[in-house]
Amino acid sequence: MPRPPRDGSVRGTAAPGPRAADVLADALRARILSGELAPGTPLREEELSAAHGVSRHTARTALAALTAERLATAEPYRGMRVSLLDDDALIALQQLRCALETEAVRIVRERGIHPPGVDDALDDLDRAEAAGDWPATLDAHARVHLALVDAAGSPRIAEEYRRLDGEMHLLLTHVRPAYAPGALTREHRAYVVEALRDPERAVRAHLAHSTRAILDGRRGA
Repeated sequence: MPRPPRDGSVRGTAAPGPRAADVLADALRARILSGELAPGTPLREEELSAAHGVSRHTARTALAALTAERLATAEPYRGMRVSLLDDDALIALQQLRCALETEAVRIVRERGIHPPGVDDALDDLDRAEAAGDWPATLDAHARVHLALVDAAGSPRIAEEYRRLDGEMHLLLTHVRPAYAPGALTREHRAYVVEALRDPERAVRAHLAHSTRAILDGRRGA
């Protein structure tokens, strides 16, 4: 009788793929963050089950994952919908981002390192702005901030910060603040320099400025 492999694997058995619920959550997340599913769009278990050929339990699990990321919200008498951040929710989100990013950059400054990947992210932001590609601009913008946070080497801070990134991406997909071409890149190049010099002051000032810009953009100012 053949012996099982020493690594504990089973011969002839493929490595397990992603769960159906994870695949569905990934597909819905992509549609939400691309703007295909607008804020307030209903997310009904039975419709998702039929459209994707999965059980209602699988659809429910996928929606629970999106709810944990605050990309979906359960509303009384209305069911599950794509989240819509009001002004108060935006301000609260930015306050929490400020606390996490400030601490991350403080750690980075103490370590005396230049965040890996931040320069590449800034260059990508520059190219995306020049091309007028808003989705690519959003991706590069997020990578600038994530590079600063990841450089702290704190898995907990990075994990919590990423939970907020989806909400911010969702909001900015539908609200485009008024920036002159190239202004967002210039602002973030200066921000990286200032944040590494004086984290508390720079992060607070930067996020306060971006909050005002988003609120103005939402109101069409």
